[in-house]
Amino acid sequence: MLVGIISDSHDSLPALEAAVKLLNREGVEHVLHAGDIVAPFAAAKLAKLEARLSCVYGNNDGERALLARRLEEIGASISDFAELELAQRRIALYHGTIAQVTSALIESGCYDVVVTGHTHRAEVRRSSSCIAINPGELCGYLTGKRTLCILDMKSMKAEIVEV
Repeated sequence: MLVGIISDSHDSLPALEAAVKLLNREGVEHVLHAGDIVAPFAAAKLAKLEARLSCVYGNNDGERALLARRLEEIGASISDFAELELAQRRIALYHGTIAQVTSALIESGCYDVVVTGHTHRAEVRRSSSCIAINPGELCGYLTGKRTLCILDMKSMKAEIVEV
């Protein structure tokens, strides 16, 4: 099972469109968005995903009620924190706003994968019990690179991909 991981799209419709095309082409079955979608109108681009979509709020997601409604209309979910089980592996999905919470999730031993965003820096870190993934920023505003991650749940290989 392939999982697409994105974060910090910050209303960049061209980046969302490119990411959706790439993730559909790769055949991902589930997409995790680690927050900062920002405006509800961005859900229209995410609607074109051919995969299930789970999202968490980021610190810049201001219009939460309408964003939740737009995502619900396309069959997606959004919350402040999400726990998922995919391919018999436990995943924590959190924006990453509080670094101590992120560290606690990684060190807890409760999760096989911890997905965060917020820092806009792409990173894959492995510990003895967990793989921590930040796909970087899909918008490309701070780093100049639009990135996402594709995680193979069987091999647990995580690849940062530039969009």
